[in-house]
Amino acid sequence: MNDIVRKLEKDRIQIEEWFDHMHMNPELSMKEEKTAKYIADLVKSWGFEVETGVGKYGIVASMTIGNSGKSIGLRADFDALPIQEVNDLPYKSTKEGISHLCGHDGHTSMLLAAGKYLSETKNFDGTVRLIFQPGEETMEGGPAMIQDGLFERFPVDAIFGMHNMPGLKLGEFYFADGEVMAAVDNWEIEITGKGSHGAMPELGIDPIVAGSSLVMALQSIVSRNVAPANSAVVTVGAFLSGNAGNVVAQSAILRLSIRTKTPEDRVMVLDNIRTLTKHQAESFGCKHEIREGIPGAVLVNSVEETKMAYEIAQEAFGEEQTHYPGPTFLGSEDFAFMLQKRPGHYCFLGNGDTPMVHHPEFTFNKELLTKGAAYWVALTEGYLKS
Repeated sequence: MNDIVRKLEKDRIQIEEWFDHMHMNPELSMKEEKTAKYIADLVKSWGFEVETGVGKYGIVASMTIGNSGKSIGLRADFDALPIQEVNDLPYKSTKEGISHLCGHDGHTSMLLAAGKYLSETKNFDGTVRLIFQPGEETMEGGPAMIQDGLFERFPVDAIFGMHNMPGLKLGEFYFADGEVMAAVDNWEIEITGKGSHGAMPELGIDPIVAGSSLVMALQSIVSRNVAPANSAVVTVGAFLSGNAGNVVAQSAILRLSIRTKTPEDRVMVLDNIRTLTKHQAESFGCKHEIREGIPGAVLVNSVEETKMAYEIAQEAFGEEQTHYPGPTFLGSEDFAFMLQKRPGHYCFLGNGDTPMVHHPEFTFNKELLTKGAAYWVALTEGYLKS
């Protein structure tokens, strides 16, 4: 246990209280009004200069020590998911159908703990900005904060993020430069046919049959068009149509999660989805509409900041607990938009052998709270050397 973790452990009860509160009171993306107030009140009490309402519910807490002129941004997300938690925990979500099953409550608690520590020790020379972001799950919060002048109003030389990751060794850090996470495009396709009685399908046009054919056709895009050396996936996560077995439905809705790792593959995959949807729908005599979501972005870590973050973590936690190069994922993050504006790094902190994030039984391991906070402290003190 390093010295920073040891000191942070003295506040463990308080840090866990923050975590428990947020876990029990989750709020969906871009609706996090109470959570935002809870966070802002805490950082204000520690002497940070706090700006709220950045990109709706975003918060930027700034503190300047010394006069170096350097600045660092540390970002954590705090929105929850529309999933029913099935864990039997004393701090289980109190909101039906809404829960923190990605660990954003843990991310925010770690950054809060680091903020409190830094405000007390003041062992840095420059400006640290704690960036608490709403709406990561819907890819809205990062772009909203940027559009609201995040980097013009609160300049930083570099920005850093972190995410817990099930399947990676508990409490160990993983760093990689370049393309680390995929661009995601969340689309909705509506196929409209003609309703009829289930006993007389000849009088209708069945959108479920057309939609089923489209689901299968979409699976050929990646397998036949994306180079095996690259990564991409087209997932139909929802297929919604009809309410009764004896009715030919009027329409069907498919909800897609499309993930790509290169700009060229993204254009190709999206174009193929448009083409296949048109031809599949028309071949069954159906009409179609594609509703495209917020455009995605590949998360790209800069080489210099990755090397620096890794070396600082290695010095703080030792070689056995820090890994470079680490794994990359087809998961997505709207922190990618921030990295398009400023150099920085997004690392992973192992959550151990738990269900994957977004699973109804996912549990953020509380042992990470002081470990993750200590990384933020070490990174700030290392980047803003006094």
